[in-house]
Amino acid sequence: MLPTKILYNSLTEASKLTMKTIQTDQKKWDLSDLYENSKANSFSTDRKKVETLSTEFETYRPRLSADMGIQDFRAILEKYEEIVTLSQNLGAFVELWFSEDTQNAEAIACYAQIESLLTEAGNRTLFFNLWWKSLSQPEADRFIQESPGYAYFLESLRLSKPYTLEEKSEQIINIKNMTGFSALTNLYSSLTNRYQFKLTVDGEEKSLTRDGLMVYARNSDAEIRKQAYQELYRVYGEDGTILGQIYQNIVRDHSYENVQLRGYSSPIAVMNLANNIPDSVVELLLATCEKNKSLFQKYFKIKKQILGLEVFNRYDLYAPTIPSTKKVSYAEAIETVNTAFSEFDPRFAELAMSVLAADHVDSEVRHGKRGGAFCLTAGPKLTPWVLLNYQGRASDVSTMAHELGHAVHSLSAADKNIFEQHACLPLAETASTFAEMVLADYLLKNETDPDVRRDILMEQMDGDYATIQRQAYFALFEKKAHEMVLNGADVESLNQAYMENLRDQFGDAVFVNDDFKWEWASIPHIYSTPFYVYAYSFGQLLVLSLYRKYKEEGKAFLPKYWKIISAGGSKSPESILQESGFNFREESFWQGGFDVLQERIAFLEKSLQQEKN
Repeated sequence: MLPTKILYNSLTEASKLTMKTIQTDQKKWDLSDLYENSKANSFSTDRKKVETLSTEFETYRPRLSADMGIQDFRAILEKYEEIVTLSQNLGAFVELWFSEDTQNAEAIACYAQIESLLTEAGNRTLFFNLWWKSLSQPEADRFIQESPGYAYFLESLRLSKPYTLEEKSEQIINIKNMTGFSALTNLYSSLTNRYQFKLTVDGEEKSLTRDGLMVYARNSDAEIRKQAYQELYRVYGEDGTILGQIYQNIVRDHSYENVQLRGYSSPIAVMNLANNIPDSVVELLLATCEKNKSLFQKYFKIKKQILGLEVFNRYDLYAPTIPSTKKVSYAEAIETVNTAFSEFDPRFAELAMSVLAADHVDSEVRHGKRGGAFCLTAGPKLTPWVLLNYQGRASDVSTMAHELGHAVHSLSAADKNIFEQHACLPLAETASTFAEMVLADYLLKNETDPDVRRDILMEQMDGDYATIQRQAYFALFEKKAHEMVLNGADVESLNQAYMENLRDQFGDAVFVNDDFKWEWASIPHIYSTPFYVYAYSFGQLLVLSLYRKYKEEGKAFLPKYWKIISAGGSKSPESILQESGFNFREESFWQGGFDVLQERIAFLEKSLQQEKN
């Protein structure tokens, strides 16, 4: 595989040639840029290297001191980077292999073996992390000043200094997580990804994956939408007690370790520190979302009128305003996304298409395959991998744009080291959600039918709701649920709390049926990564503000945009945003995104009024 920088150059010079090399048939991805398979010599060699290098790394322990030479420090840091790089390669491979088929016994066993290996390696190298945190700030500053390429990584390690335990305790926690938190999240994934859903359409009973079922949640027939949601939550509800118990134990594990042992002020504070976002800023974000709940309620009332419904049910949330059976082929979707990205900036399109050219996309829908979509970046020298469950819907094209946007974000920061390539979670959505808006703009520009244009706008609003308000209310539910579980709440109490959350969110605009009490148990993020979800709200509101600037400034905006996403995780999110003129400590930063949405709603209201006249 070509090094990333060489790949960029070749794509810039010959993007048309790259498009010709892209396979447009749906299939599994190619993992050979990592390893051919788990039996490959390279896979076995790297497993042994991680063990050998981490054992050798322990010999550095006596050499660590506050007055050690800068060259010695850099040599140790580079050796640590080598171990982390190999570890991420191995970890990425088993994660991707498992995602192909979560029922594959061989992949599950290999996943567990690699997790054990990496935990042992992490425990052997842990002393370096602990020594680094033990230094006084002046002592640490000496090393940071002489290590410019690693400065933010070294600074960010020290953020968790007040919550770090002594070495043996940290090692015990790492081992415990294999059979505790990690085992529980893998169990949840294996359990829910084997679900099959039954739905009768036109007299034919279909057996569907979750992604296949959710196609019908956007059907133009209200009864089919209702049946799709009822089937989804019937299946989850049948395992509701088990899924609830898994969640309760994840919550307890999270709190016992982080609040009771480490001393974090709250369960959400753990994620806030990992994101390097002050607690007060996250609270301001969530409060602003709550404050603007009437905005989306107004939108749903408009949608109710357009659909001509007497009651707007939660089943109807994503109903199309124009009945359509049109399917977008995978090849057509690729071409559409490429053209939209190219009109925004050819470089954006070239980087996105490099993922497809590398055959790093798994787009098939298969039983056992992980549901949804994601982008995984193994490291700066590797093109990211993207998982899709592509079924030809308009929303699938948008999802493709979103995940390829994530890949562009990673590739644009490929000059950073493995510690600083990844943006923190809230900023990690900057390129992906921006990519969706680029696509929507392109579709609007090339559509002349006013009804279709309105439908595109409303799909945008549906997406904005799903990314901003829905995710913010998930986070609000998580805060409540963590508190309830620690106070002994049972699963049915969590169901009732979630229903209260939905009713507060929708007010009198949407009737929420009891089926939705199990919705929370169907959200993987609240199991695998507590409080991850507010990152979506953060990212979408930021992107709305960024996109407004782009529309105002045109191509002059591009350098500012590339500066943000090419920074990766090499600076704090506050610094990255401040350099582009944003202050996330002010309510106006968050309100600005809602103001853009208010303009769209005003346009829809005007359109509806003109129809009546």
